Amino acid sequence: MIVRRHARTPAPSGAVRFDERLSVPWWWWPLAAVIIVPIVISVRLGHPGVPEWVPVVVLAPLAALALIRLSRQRVTVTEDRDGEPLLRVGPASLPGRFIAGATSVTAADKQSLLGPELNPSAFVLHRPWVGPAVRVELSDPEDPTPYWVFSVRHPEALLECLRSARPR
Repeated sequence: MIVRRHARTPAPSGAVRFDERLSVPWWWWPLAAVIIVPIVISVRLGHPGVPEWVPVVVLAPLAALALIRLSRQRVTVTEDRDGEPLLRVGPASLPGRFIAGATSVTAADKQSLLGPELNPSAFVLHRPWVGPAVRVELSDPEDPTPYWVFSVRHPEALLECLRSARPR
């Protein structure tokens, strides 16, 4: 994960000002191996004719693929030629001119924000293993999405990038 905290200095065109990958915790990888072991033992006991390596060869790549897919999403802030920030969260992107405001959400407040207070039209990219989040209010009158809520490990660094990269 790269977090560019030097948001006060202007970045050249297309430069990445903030980049964070929402990867799973490192301890999920050994946990996946530990989960595979009882499955291999169960297959061995239930089907003694199947070699021990068959379930390992099948399950290990599936577990690795699942963990890699869970770790794919990124949160980035780049600048275009005019110095306007471009926020990308997973598959979505938002030009800085449509950002009305952004606030940090603590892990404790995230439950109510994603539960009873959630607007069904909001864009949400939630990763339960990432504690804090950011809520970005939109100012585009043509966009039916009122705000974005997404997980990010370093919300203050992201907010600083968005504040300092605003067009003057």
